[in-house]
Formats: sequence, structure tokens, C-alpha cells
Amino acid sequence: MANIKSAKKRIITSAKRAERNKAQRSAVKTAIKKVRTAVEANDKEKAEQELRSAVSIISEAGRKGLYHHANASRKVSRLTKAVNGIQAE
Repeated sequence: MANIKSAKKRIITSAKRAERNKAQRSAVKTAIKKVRTAVEANDKEKAEQELRSAVSIISEAGRKGLYHHANASRKVSRLTKAVNGIQAE
């Protein structure tokens, strides 16, 4: 355990941030899973609805630095492509 006051504070703040990041990553994964499930069920309306909320969550995570902006864009792009692919089937 750290003895210096600033080091003690750093441990506490890094733990809080790790917890917050973990929750946001989990939310992103859940949103992606909901879209994928709707796509597999060929439910275009539900997939589009879930895609809108997923894009919002992923974009926010990208803006906050949880994901690199290119990684966030790639996730959104792949989900959009999957939802748009429902029409072709």
C-alpha cells in the first residue's frame, strides 16, 4: 500500500475509473449483442431500433476515449452493414 497521500488518491481514482470503464465496455457489448440477435432473427424493425441505441452508446464510448475512434467507427460500420443486409435476404 502506498504511503504518500497523492499515491493513495491515485489508487482510489484509478479504481473508480476502471470500474466505470468496465461498466461502459459491458454496455457496448450488450448493445452489440442485442443488434446481432435481432439481425439473426431477421427482425429488421427491431434491429434498426437497437442499432440506433447501439450507435449512440458506441459513439459516446469513442468520444470519451474508452475505444479508439477508429475502433468505435468500425463497430458501428459492421453493425450497420449487418442490419442493412437483412433487406437482401
